[in-house]
Order: sequence, then C-alpha cells, then structure tokens
Amino acid sequence: MFTCIVKYTVIPERLDDFKEYGTAWIALVKKYGGIHHGYFYPPVKSEKAKIPSASFSFGGLGIEGEANTAFAIFSFETEQTYDEYRDTVADDPDCISITAKFEKAPSYSSYDRWFLTPQFK
Repeated sequence: MFTCIVKYTVIPERLDDFKEYGTAWIALVKKYGGIHHGYFYPPVKSEKAKIPSASFSFGGLGIEGEANTAFAIFSFETEQTYDEYRDTVADDPDCISITAKFEKAPSYSSYDRWFLTPQFK
C-alpha cells in the first residue's frame, strides 16, 4: 500500500468551489479502487476557537500552517491499481466535467504531491 498526500494552495474566496472539486475526486478515487481518506481544509473563523494551537506540544516547536492550505489524502493497494485508476479516470465523465470546471475557474493556485508508505505499528 502507498498513500498520496496532495497539498494545495487554495484561493480562499473560492473555497466552496474547491470543496466541490474535492467531493468529485473523493468519489472518483473510490470508484476506481482507491481508498480516499478525505480532503482537509483550513478552519473557518468560527471553528478556530475549537482547534488547539500548533505550538501546544513539543516545547513550542510547532508553527501554525498557512491559512490557504488544504490537503487530500488517498491510498491505493498497489502501483498497478493506481496505474489502472490513472488510465481509466481520465475518460470518466465526472472527471472530464470537474476538470473543465476547474480549468475555467481555478480554486487553487498550486499543489505539491507526495507518495508515501504508511507505518501502522
């Protein structure tokens, strides 16, 4: 198994559009054999009071993340399953639709992608 983590620089005033984009990709990853762990967004102002400060542990080493950063996390059992997903999803009508909508009105300005292997014990 391997996990992909995608870090997005979102356009804050387009966060609702980004959430729509995320909803579409969660369904697509699941449809084509992946395990989607979700999209994770910066908290809105009303949620911030409920979330601890990043510096609350490890002697103040933590720093607050950027307010315009979101993450997507998904996994595939094998490289073959991931390759099949990549080959097939491009022709899916939902993929074509969400990609066209994004290209017309982007909701993020950049992204970084990591492929990692998990440790569970």
